[in-house]
Amino acid sequence: MPDSPFEIIDKRFNRLFIPTAHLDVLFTGCRWAEGPAYFPAGRYLIWSDNPNNRMLRYDECGGTVSVFRQPSNYSNGNTVDRMGRLVSCEHGARRVSRTEFDGAVTTIADRYNGKRLNSPNDVVVKSDGSIWFTDPTYGIDSDYEGHKSESEQDGSHVYRVDPKSGEVAKVADDFVKPNGLAFSTDESLLYIVDTGATHKENGPHHIRRFHVGENGKLSGGEVFAECTAGLFDGFRLDTEGRIWTSAKDGVHCYHPDGTLIGKIRVPEVVANVCFGGDKRNYLYICGTTSLYGVRLPINGAKTF
Repeated sequence: MPDSPFEIIDKRFNRLFIPTAHLDVLFTGCRWAEGPAYFPAGRYLIWSDNPNNRMLRYDECGGTVSVFRQPSNYSNGNTVDRMGRLVSCEHGARRVSRTEFDGAVTTIADRYNGKRLNSPNDVVVKSDGSIWFTDPTYGIDSDYEGHKSESEQDGSHVYRVDPKSGEVAKVADDFVKPNGLAFSTDESLLYIVDTGATHKENGPHHIRRFHVGENGKLSGGEVFAECTAGLFDGFRLDTEGRIWTSAKDGVHCYHPDGTLIGKIRVPEVVANVCFGGDKRNYLYICGTTSLYGVRLPINGAKTF
């Protein structure tokens, strides 16, 4: 029997894994696996293979993998909106897009104040239909994850797209490199990663927590957790408000009070995670070259 991938740091992690469960390797052959998004109606997962400029599709019922879109405009983060449509961050097109039911691709946001965005990285849809995304420069820093180009913005910020007007508003401007983001289960809080350590010596490598007010106004912004292994990237919450986040050595699980309580060890740097399965108790894990999965005795929160 292979060694257990689970590491207990706090006794509260004891009931969050199955001792006999193992880490499934579902696919390998990516350059940088990112942005998993689960579609329950079809029982499949879409994720990005960013440097290979493609999106892949994992069929949960048949266990097969196929190319969903290539080229993909160097897609990165993905999510599913309340109508079941794919919403994507495209480094190459420097935009947030939506794939309609007929396959057409609609631009949701590609500019702020008349200037091109940097390279939208990760995205989440709130229950009111508003779309929130981060905009660091990773896709324009070089030709590896997009197209090397100069930034037209005054920094790397977090934005909100109004569900009615489509207006793009800046909601946070004090990040070095904003990255993954997710709402708490009641949407009163917004967690946002800052991976500024990639561009600034001794820069941030943490998750911040904001209070969400009327019309998308954010307040607070205190540090929720510092990464103890590399950098956080993408993450998801379970139904009890725990955060399951990517890190250098696997997936880290944080209690809502900010305590690191356990880990799922993965043999590659992890970029992002997503709950799937018919009960949302299967955690999909995007490692550097591979898609992994593990069955858990808890359920992921509904995300849009």
